[in-house]
Amino acid sequence: MATPSQPTPNIIERRDKALKRRKRIGTVVALAGVLFVSFSYYFYQVFYTANVDTNGRPTYVLIRRGEPYKAVLDSIYASGAIVDKLSFAFVAKLMKYPELVKPGRYELKDGYTNRQLVSDLRAGRQSPLKLTFQNIRLRKDLALKLSHTIDSRPGQFDSLLSSPSYTKSLGFDTTTILTMFIPNTYELYWNSSADNLMQRMKKEYEKFWTPARDAKRQKLGLTRAQVSTLASIVEAEQQQHADERPRVAGVYLNRLQRGMKLQADPTVVYANGDFGIKRVLNVHLQKDSPYNTYKYNGLPPGPINLPSIASIDAVLNPEDHNYLYFCAKEDFSGYHAFATNEAAHLVNARRYQAALTRSGIMK
Repeated sequence: MATPSQPTPNIIERRDKALKRRKRIGTVVALAGVLFVSFSYYFYQVFYTANVDTNGRPTYVLIRRGEPYKAVLDSIYASGAIVDKLSFAFVAKLMKYPELVKPGRYELKDGYTNRQLVSDLRAGRQSPLKLTFQNIRLRKDLALKLSHTIDSRPGQFDSLLSSPSYTKSLGFDTTTILTMFIPNTYELYWNSSADNLMQRMKKEYEKFWTPARDAKRQKLGLTRAQVSTLASIVEAEQQQHADERPRVAGVYLNRLQRGMKLQADPTVVYANGDFGIKRVLNVHLQKDSPYNTYKYNGLPPGPINLPSIASIDAVLNPEDHNYLYFCAKEDFSGYHAFATNEAAHLVNARRYQAALTRSGIMK
């Protein structure tokens, strides 16, 4: 029988080399697989794992126009809501956010991933804010409120509200411009321009003055500004009980129709510029001001506050009666005693004044 041939040394060597090569390739493939899985896991972690923790607090970042990326990053970090700053910066760079910074007010939402937050920032998906008007008496108070609401230059709203040409372009003057602001809750964006905000308020004003409201004020013989001015007095007189405002409005309308001075104490307080006055005295009545309705006939040149919608509607829907006078009740309930003649009114007034004295309210 023939003896099987044995592999030559060269064949054995080649086979060993091939085996080693396959092992090396296997090792490389295995390492590549491990690296791929590791990197995939890392990318998944940095992109899709929650990286915003606000502890349940509403948290926002404000980005101004032209603000450099480094400053934006510092603002985001300063919020204290970013758990892993390095991973956020990594994702922001990969998503090209440094070249796509958009101004605005953005919410850092609890549980957000880096990808979600950067997507919102890149797309300019802002969180709107709510603007409400409360306890506004003076133009400077309104200017301050507006300037604190949006990203505006210092003094910008004060300049606009006191500009005869600008207020005229909106259909008002510098005293009636406050009547354009109807107290309500409005949603707007923090990076709105000052002019855009003013134009928005003008649109809301026109929307408020429906044909039905215009018809009512025309029947009363009043302009829109005069309605708001009278409403501001009604609101100052009756701050506690809105149900009494139509009756108070009726008193002032009766006096206007008869050519009587309004003699409204809140206008005297406004004219004196001392809003701490609790008891109007003769010295206050001497103040020479067009807002002093004890000295001047008719309505003051503008509102003494921003009246609520309820007060405006109280003027447009006054109670029909013959009252010409009213005075706060001596029980301090916030309601008033009404009278059709001066003699009855003086009796009511003396009761209230005596109650003030007993309570130690002298001025």
